[in-house]
Amino acid sequence: MSGVLYVVSTPIGNVADISERAQSVLQDVAAVAAEDTRRTGVLLDALGIQARLVSYHDHNERERTPQLVERLQQGESLALVSDAGTPLVSDPGYRLVRACQEAGIQVVPVPGASAVLAALAVAGLPTDEFLFLGFLPAKGKVRRDALQRSLDSGCTTVIFEAPHRLVSLLEQLVDAGAAEREVALCRELTKNFETVRRAPVAELLEWVTADLNQQKGEIVLVLGPGEQQHFANTQWQPLAKRLLQELPAARVAKVLAEFTGEKRQALYQWLLEQEGK
Repeated sequence: MSGVLYVVSTPIGNVADISERAQSVLQDVAAVAAEDTRRTGVLLDALGIQARLVSYHDHNERERTPQLVERLQQGESLALVSDAGTPLVSDPGYRLVRACQEAGIQVVPVPGASAVLAALAVAGLPTDEFLFLGFLPAKGKVRRDALQRSLDSGCTTVIFEAPHRLVSLLEQLVDAGAAEREVALCRELTKNFETVRRAPVAELLEWVTADLNQQKGEIVLVLGPGEQQHFANTQWQPLAKRLLQELPAARVAKVLAEFTGEKRQALYQWLLEQEGK
């Protein structure tokens, strides 16, 4: 019988966030396929786990995938991990998962830490719908287009960014007319110098520029949706307010979107505003 490929989430900072199940899997598999074997080795040493490590990253993914599939077909079970957090989220691995599925090999998720979900949880911005862009292109038109996609999306956007490009990213958002849009800086999540600050883009830019410490470490930006839409047709608003007394805002927004043709995210924002009155 074939082995099992376990897709294992690992801590994004605090080692104590590792689950008991993840530890058990990492201890029992024949080998751990790791994006950076040195970094994963440090984690395994801290957990007291002795495991054989195999490098699996962007530069050898195509070559290494068939080798790992062959091992799995021979009955070995393997674990796939990234440097931190949940594998395949802005990290290599989808080719291996796809190849295993096509070969009839079982792929099992071992959930855990995720920088995306951790940032959304503490950003203080709407989370019923969000766009994840990962790391933006470094420069040029493709970078500007990616930012515009975020601004046009109508929902909260999660972006990973290199610390040395944080200021320029905020400046580009200001230049694109998003100076007053709310954004949350989530930096070094779960680590000693964790920072979470939500403010208008222009205000956050001023704060980050004045404090060089905020331009260090691992950064997740959570950009809020655009300004509240002012609806021209108000005939349905009394009914919406009544529904809001009985149902969650997200559910009311979904129903209203179906009957009014308005965007669900805009309706949701309006409903949240009504809840605060």
